[in-house]
Amino acid sequence: MTAKAPTVLLALAASAAAQVPSVETPRMSLPDPHGVWLRSATGMISPQAGNNLFYLPTHDEPATPATWGFKFEDVGFPSGDGTPLHGWFIPSRMARAKGTVVFSHGNAGSLGHHLGFVLWFAEAGFNVLMYDYRGFGKSGGSVGRRGMINDVKAAFSYVSKRRDLDVNRLVSYGHSLGGAQSVTAIGEAPVRGLRAVVIDGAFASYRTMARVIGGRLGESLVTEDLAPKDFVSKISPVPLLVVHGSNDIVVPVSQGRQLFQNAAEPKTMFEVRAGNHGDSLARDQGEFRKRVIAWLETRLNG
Repeated sequence: MTAKAPTVLLALAASAAAQVPSVETPRMSLPDPHGVWLRSATGMISPQAGNNLFYLPTHDEPATPATWGFKFEDVGFPSGDGTPLHGWFIPSRMARAKGTVVFSHGNAGSLGHHLGFVLWFAEAGFNVLMYDYRGFGKSGGSVGRRGMINDVKAAFSYVSKRRDLDVNRLVSYGHSLGGAQSVTAIGEAPVRGLRAVVIDGAFASYRTMARVIGGRLGESLVTEDLAPKDFVSKISPVPLLVVHGSNDIVVPVSQGRQLFQNAAEPKTMFEVRAGNHGDSLARDQGEFRKRVIAWLETRLNG
């Protein structure tokens, strides 16, 4: 793509820092999806090339788990095509971990911007693996839909090989873009030992999201290849929990409802009244965090 091609950044998850963990981490600034505008006419870029303009990676590191007093391990592992990926493994703060959460983060920023989504899991007794997709943070390669979905699979492959974990008690948790990509990845390739899938503020359709942010022009610049709506039914029989805020202005709640409708049983939906894109699980002193933990414990211990 030449420098004259239109800059079309269809951002989905810029409010990641709105979910503040109980350790009182401050909010961190991410690129604003509503300040990014379509600046050119149609016909100058193909839909397939437009897919790669969907993402807002950064390569900074505003914080690490240690910033908030959490132990962590820098980890690296290859994606299926050999692309090197970087992540953080955060051990449970309890002596005996309840399970291991593989966290797939939202669109904007790198790992350090998304800590507020997962530190509370470590406090609640779960190990956490969080990682950057290709083209994000310290991971290698360049953004791309197929490659990034394969990166989700690589993260599960990595934790499945760790001898210090109970690999039969795995949980997938994805926010926004991460929820969408994890749905497709798990739908394509079931994960041994996966006991539950949680998606928070995820979308069903790439073209619908492009239209929400960029109108018909935006919709024309992306394809529907690998859309989560076409894979969510394949997660069954692993239990699925869909979390979505009723006031989400980035990913409309209708997208979460569509995923829930398309999913096969067993499935549950928590529609958080007045919840926004990044704060549904943090609202009301973490009331829905407690509900998520209770839901997970039932699936892990059942």
